Amino acid sequence: MGSSEPKQTYPIGELSRMVNLTQRTIRYYEEIGLLHSVRRIENGKRVYTDDDVRRLKFINRLKVLGLSLAELVALEKIYRQERNNREVIPKLLAILDERAVQVDERILQLTALKKEIREYQTRLRSKLQQET
Repeated sequence: MGSSEPKQTYPIGELSRMVNLTQRTIRYYEEIGLLHSVRRIENGKRVYTDDDVRRLKFINRLKVLGLSLAELVALEKIYRQERNNREVIPKLLAILDERAVQVDERILQLTALKKEIREYQTRLRSKLQQET
């Protein structure tokens, strides 16, 4: 298998189904610089490769972990300047540390909210019993 062998390509509709993103979102990612290897065939239609599939799945994963598009674009800029992950990985780790702290804070807030809900339910049940 040589590198001259053509890569598998996908039209945007197929890519959209493969990565569970809308075509509009994929085009937007291209516009903001998250997806920059997009090629066009003779009629001007975009075609995507397995690299694009992997990249979009990676972007989806980072979004699930709480990264914003602005953070993703900033990481992409660093990667494109350095052409390796040596600078990107420490920044990504710092962002993920920050997200983990935010999640811990949110868990505390939700735990307090749940306690408040349960206490309010208890008061309402008590009130209901007093009225009967």
